[in-house]
Amino acid sequence: MKARARHILVKTEDECNTLKSKIEGGEDFATMAKQFSQCPSGPRSGGDLGEFYQGQMVPEFDKVVFNDEVGVVHGPVQTQFGYHLIEITQRS
Repeated sequence: MKARARHILVKTEDECNTLKSKIEGGEDFATMAKQFSQCPSGPRSGGDLGEFYQGQMVPEFDKVVFNDEVGVVHGPVQTQFGYHLIEITQRS
């Protein structure tokens, strides 16, 4: 199974919840990723991770991407890297 997703990575759960509220209120996910994500994919691609296969990401991230609803912002999801907002854009 493969998927495409974008994410925003921040240090705290509170910051993650604040960004999720802004996105749910109409702010653009890619713009928020460019401004706030601590992942190198944030500024470069608006958080887009491209296409990847199940098992390529850390287990907590993988579980969301390959089990939860496509087109919805999920999170906060805690991993060893921090807290993520994850939007699954495609899965097959």
